[in-house]
Amino acid sequence: MAGPQQDMREKPVVRIQSHKENDFIEVELNRQELSYQNLLKVSCYELGINPEQVEKIRKLPNTLLRKDKDILRLRDLQEVELILMKNSSELTAYTPSLLEKPCYNSNAAKMMY
Repeated sequence: MAGPQQDMREKPVVRIQSHKENDFIEVELNRQELSYQNLLKVSCYELGINPEQVEKIRKLPNTLLRKDKDILRLRDLQEVELILMKNSSELTAYTPSLLEKPCYNSNAAKMMY
């Protein structure tokens, strides 16, 4: 049975649109703080990219997310893809591995389960 804390979080899985890489990472967001800007900020931080590089956010397979209401409809493990601007493709040609860039979120480490 899920506790009250668990019901207050959503965990979409996010990736950068790429023909080379198709793995997702799981991000954890508090339900009260679930917004377009917060999803963008946390996803970019976890993926090691600049939010200014992101042109669109897509809920797979083919739905653009444009506003907070769209983000509020996301569910756990919903697949989300960040589409980068065309001129930023050279910036993401090299994506560091997890061994090179640890994915440590200090806020997540402080959360109670």
